[in-house]
Amino acid sequence: MNFLEIQFQGNRRKRYFNPDRLPFKLNEYAVVETEKGEDLGRVVALGEVDAEEAKRIRYSVLRKAGKPEYARRQKMLEREQKASETAITKIRKHNLPMKLVRTEYQLDGRKVTFYFTAEGRVDFRALVKDLAAELRTRIDLRQIGARDESRKVPGFGVCGRQLCCNTFLSQFDPITTQMAKQQNLPLNPAKLSGNCGRLRCCLQYELDFYAEQMQHFPRLGKSYKTSRGAALVTDADIFQANVRLRFSDGDEETVSLSEFKELASGAAPAATGEKKEESAATEPETESTDDAAPAEKDQSQSEAPEPSEEDQSQSEAPEPPPTAAEEGQQSGDNRQ
Repeated sequence: MNFLEIQFQGNRRKRYFNPDRLPFKLNEYAVVETEKGEDLGRVVALGEVDAEEAKRIRYSVLRKAGKPEYARRQKMLEREQKASETAITKIRKHNLPMKLVRTEYQLDGRKVTFYFTAEGRVDFRALVKDLAAELRTRIDLRQIGARDESRKVPGFGVCGRQLCCNTFLSQFDPITTQMAKQQNLPLNPAKLSGNCGRLRCCLQYELDFYAEQMQHFPRLGKSYKTSRGAALVTDADIFQANVRLRFSDGDEETVSLSEFKELASGAAPAATGEKKEESAATEPETESTDDAAPAEKDQSQSEAPEPSEEDQSQSEAPEPPPTAAEEGQQSGDNRQ
């Protein structure tokens, strides 16, 4: 089944069927169907999906975007600015402990979504009614987490590049302090945290490389037999292929990985007609209690993925004209 992955405002991504196999290219704009209406987004991926993946896709691509859609999108951007100002005023009026992050109008103008952050649960039922009466359209309020806030607000990281969540990340994986430990990074929250205040997503990018390379090095915090006596491994540099040793006499020395293997292999010369003992690099003698670095995997802080926006929404349909005195219907739950 042919599909397109569409990116909307605020770096929101979703997959859609392409039943007519319209000839799209990357970065072209498409009009897609939504729950109640149409929306406009940019094509960021395309291809085929299997039957299992196809079950997760609900909506389809309608057509390629043209000048009428671009003109309508520009009008919606102007309406978003006014809607944001209205929402901020209403939030202050109701004295609600929430921060408005972004406002997004659907292409056809039938729905406006307000994304906000808050410390806890917020009862915004009165706010929804006021906004529906003022804007005369369907209102959708969604509470998001710190990571989703960074995704929707463009920014740059300490690396000097645009944030990963603003560009290519489609989901947030759990990040733990154990990942930093395995890469010998200082456990400094200020250096490990991103713009969202959580552990940086990039801590996982090189983790597999470090794990693979460390298999060729002696374990940190272990004492090994060498031709110069017991030596404690205090540091390892996988890029320079160096090992830092502390000998039993108190001397410290940095040697290459090959030199360390020679020192360890010369620790126990073999007698005549007998094989040499196995290298101490594979059989540690003792374990240091001062500089040992236990895994502490069970005690590492972790960050679970942010709750999905789809599970934290509350919406209300627009109020009818004064002659039809029915208030809009409010749906969904507000989850932290």
